[in-house]
Amino acid sequence: MGSADRIIRIIVAAIVGFLYFTGTISGTLGIILLILAGIFVLTSLISFCPLYAPFGIRTCSINKKE
Repeated sequence: MGSADRIIRIIVAAIVGFLYFTGTISGTLGIILLILAGIFVLTSLISFCPLYAPFGIRTCSINKKE
């Protein structure tokens, strides 16, 4: 996972957390978004997204050895 992807995930998680704890989003939708935000933070911290592997998506640059 690339740096830009990790930063975007953390920003989105922070925004969702802020909206949830200020009461802007609530109920079932709020809980689902809060769980999703937690997953975003976790995947950012470990730099791996399990959904990227089956689809072959890479957001980081790969250095080629010659």
